Amino acid sequence: MNSVKHIKYSELSLLDKALIDKAVAMTDAAYAPYSGFLVGAAVQLSNGMVLGGCNQENASYPLCMCGERVALYNAAANYPTESVVTLAIVARNPKKKLTQPVSPCGACRQVIAEYESRYGSDIRIILKGETEDIIEFESIKELLPYGFDDTFL
Repeated sequence: MNSVKHIKYSELSLLDKALIDKAVAMTDAAYAPYSGFLVGAAVQLSNGMVLGGCNQENASYPLCMCGERVALYNAAANYPTESVVTLAIVARNPKKKLTQPVSPCGACRQVIAEYESRYGSDIRIILKGETEDIIEFESIKELLPYGFDDTFL
């Protein structure tokens, strides 16, 4: 499986632009007083609902939560029977312009893989930094090809 797409924001569908725009807006709600690194995420569910999330830092760093996971947990808590169709992730750094999209950390990749397993369907992932460049993946399997899942348990 290698269906990674490199495209421009202007080439996205209206629905995908709205999802990215929601993720961009979520960066304004990020709580990142220590790193200043702002992450916004938005998920589109199978019922069409769009929900957001953003990173939440803590002085005790291990307690921080990434924006992707906040968005996914928000979706699961509020719409537990609806699968996640698309996950948009946007990062912004006021100290340094992000000239390329930022990929999810390892913990987020594992959580996304769990949600694909939970709902039995792939989650399309759209990444954007602070330029028009977009990277799109059809599934977390492209970012985590040898992930840990329930088949090992």
